[in-house]
Amino acid sequence: MSIQVVFLGTSGSVPTLKRSLPCVVVQCSPEQWMFDCGENVQHQMIAAKVSFHRRMKIFISHLHGDHVLGLPGLLQTMALMGRKEPLQVYGPTGLKKFIDCTKETFNFGLTYPVEINEICSEGSICDQEQYHIRAVKSNHAVEGYCFAFIEKPRPGRFYPNKAMAHGIVAGELWSMLQRGQEVTAPNGTIVKPSDVMGPMRQGRKIIYTGDTKPFAAFGEFASNADLVIHDATFDDALKEKADTDGHSTASQAAEQAKMAQAKCLVLSHISARYPDGSLLLEQAKKVFPNSILAEDYMSLELPLSEELL
Repeated sequence: MSIQVVFLGTSGSVPTLKRSLPCVVVQCSPEQWMFDCGENVQHQMIAAKVSFHRRMKIFISHLHGDHVLGLPGLLQTMALMGRKEPLQVYGPTGLKKFIDCTKETFNFGLTYPVEINEICSEGSICDQEQYHIRAVKSNHAVEGYCFAFIEKPRPGRFYPNKAMAHGIVAGELWSMLQRGQEVTAPNGTIVKPSDVMGPMRQGRKIIYTGDTKPFAAFGEFASNADLVIHDATFDDALKEKADTDGHSTASQAAEQAKMAQAKCLVLSHISARYPDGSLLLEQAKKVFPNSILAEDYMSLELPLSEELL
C-alpha cells in the first residue's frame, strides 16, 4: 500500500497568493496524519480532497501562529460537518490551554472526542500497530519538535507456490500466514510464515522538521529517511538572519538531509520574499541533488519499500 504526502501549506510566517501556511498531510488508508495546521487549512483540505471525517491525528511542531492558528477553525468545521471519529492532537506544552481558551472564547462545542497530548520529552509519542511517531526537540526560538513518521517493518513477499507445496490453498490460512501466524496444513504439519514468505521489509520513514536551525542530533533522528520535509526559509545570503530567527537556509537543509543519508529532500516553509523559490532549490541541489521545492497541493507517493531488513 502506498503512502501519499500532500502539501496543503508551504509558506513561512505569512501566506502568499500561491502559498498557504504550513500544513502537510500523510495519507495511508484508512488513516491520515496532519503535521502543523496553519490558517486556511479547511480551504486547502477541500481543494486537495483531504477528508474531514477520516481517522486522523494532528501533530503541532510549535506554538507560533503560522503553525497552529488553523487548528480552532478546523476543529469547529469538523463539528459542523458532523464528524464522529475521535481526534488526537499532539504538541508542545501550552497546546491544551490554547485549545481550551479558544473553545471557551468562541463558545463552540464538538460532535466528537478530542484528546490533547502535550509532549513532555523526546522519543516515541504515538505507538500504533503499523507505525509510530517519534519526536526530537527542534532548534528554534521557542519550544518545538521535529517529527518522524516511522512505518514498522512489513511482512516479506508471500509466495503462493510455496504455500501450495505444503498443501495450503488460498483462503484464511494464507491470510494467517501473511499476518505472521503459524498454521496447521491439511496433512497435520506446522507451517511457519518463514516457510512461505521472504524476509521482512523495511518500513518507510518521513521526517517533518517544522521550524528549526540545523542541529547535531538530526542525522541520527532522520537516518535513512525516505523523505525529509525541512525548513528552508531563506537563501544562503541570509544565513545570519536564519540563525537569529531560528530557521535554516536551503543549503543548510540540504546538508541536514545529506548527513542523514536521506533519499529525498523537500524544501518547505518558504519565505514570501521568494516568489518562485527557484534560488532556494538551486542552492539545495548543489549539496543534495535529490531536492524538491514544495508547492501547495503537491502530492508525493511513497511506494512500498523493497529494502530488506
